[in-house]
Amino acid sequence: MSIAAVILAAGMGTRMKSDVPKVLHRVCGRPMVAYVVDVAHELTGAPPLVVVGHGAEHVRKALGDLADTVLQEPQLGTGHAVMQTRAALEGRADTVLVVYGDTPFISVETLRGMLDRHANENAAATLLTFRPPDPLRLGRIVRDQAGHVQAIVEFKEATPEQQSIRECNSGIMCFQAKWLWSHIGQLPVKHGEQYLTDLVELAVAGGRAVAASDADPGEVMGIDDRVRLAWAEAKMRARINEQLMLSGVTMLDPVTTYIDSSVTIGTDTVLLPNTHLRGKTIIGHGCSIGPDAVIEDSVIGDRCVVQASFFEGATLEDDVDVGPFAHLRKGAHLCRHVHMGNFGEVKNSRLGPGTKMGHFSYVGDADVGADVNISCGVITCNYDGKHKHKTVIGEGAFVGSDTMLRAPVTIGKYAVTGAGSVVTHDVPDGALAYGVPARIKDEEQEAEGN
Repeated sequence: MSIAAVILAAGMGTRMKSDVPKVLHRVCGRPMVAYVVDVAHELTGAPPLVVVGHGAEHVRKALGDLADTVLQEPQLGTGHAVMQTRAALEGRADTVLVVYGDTPFISVETLRGMLDRHANENAAATLLTFRPPDPLRLGRIVRDQAGHVQAIVEFKEATPEQQSIRECNSGIMCFQAKWLWSHIGQLPVKHGEQYLTDLVELAVAGGRAVAASDADPGEVMGIDDRVRLAWAEAKMRARINEQLMLSGVTMLDPVTTYIDSSVTIGTDTVLLPNTHLRGKTIIGHGCSIGPDAVIEDSVIGDRCVVQASFFEGATLEDDVDVGPFAHLRKGAHLCRHVHMGNFGEVKNSRLGPGTKMGHFSYVGDADVGADVNISCGVITCNYDGKHKHKTVIGEGAFVGSDTMLRAPVTIGKYAVTGAGSVVTHDVPDGALAYGVPARIKDEEQEAEGN
């Protein structure tokens, strides 16, 4: 059985009260529709076709090459949305699966079960139904005395007897493709829209079977408002944390540990409370992260220690320790055995192996060699008001407290700067520079001798 997957993602999502298309609201760092795309791709082995409408360009940009898209304009109901896919899908598959972009918890196993039921019963259409604790105003599944599905009745059109039915419509359906394309043009217009659910009555009226498969309510209920969005965030976070702990990661307090779905973490790493790991972050084996660490789009090697610090686009090699209260900005690269103390900041710079960077220092646009000592209060003055300039510090250099390095400038290997120096010119290998502005020691003595 060949399957084509359609994801409906054209709606505005008015209950979100947002300028952002509903399906682009994030759950653990990803647009909720991305989870549905992943499931559809795994199930069918091909990129799904996403029906876009409200905020179409934003949705297309977010999906990139993960899915194909087709535009529904104007948005005239779910049946009308599926009609827009006909040119792309007719003749391509035996079965058409329709899912929704606001159901990030739908699973491959649940959809596969529905598809198996669909094939076994040779149904024209198969519904994914569920029984929530409170059906609220959801559409009800009406069956005959033999238990066969007869119709989906919207709550506002249901009789009191039908409103008492507990089995509800999830909206997720699959169809025999030939039957779908030959009947979808017959959908009536109700309240200015065409509803996919009306295909059920068309199938029954034509003597075709309509099957139904049960699902867990937590998988199929859409994320329609900010309350449900918060619920989804907590549920997905709990799932991510559980998977990581089962894979060998320790979390002292999972409830206060926030990890995006795109993060990977090695075994024997310990995450302390109030740790936030975001984006495409990779953390190695045997690290200690937190408490109160925020790490985004960064790569952390093995056996690193990060305390109460903020990273964005940074790289740490193995055996690095940072913090507390350090800030690593985009392009920061700390090599093996680097130590970076509290209230330091590094941006677009490389700190060589074994370098020690004391507290209250800023290193920007710099290339720092191995085994350098950067003392308290050191600043690379990399910006002249118009352009950024580079600072180079050689291996084994000692940069004294409160030194200001006015870039572009080079500090030679094993050179030393005195405390409070303002270095405006290059310092040769092994030399001592001190003063404001800094002068080389031998040059100072020569000047005095003259």
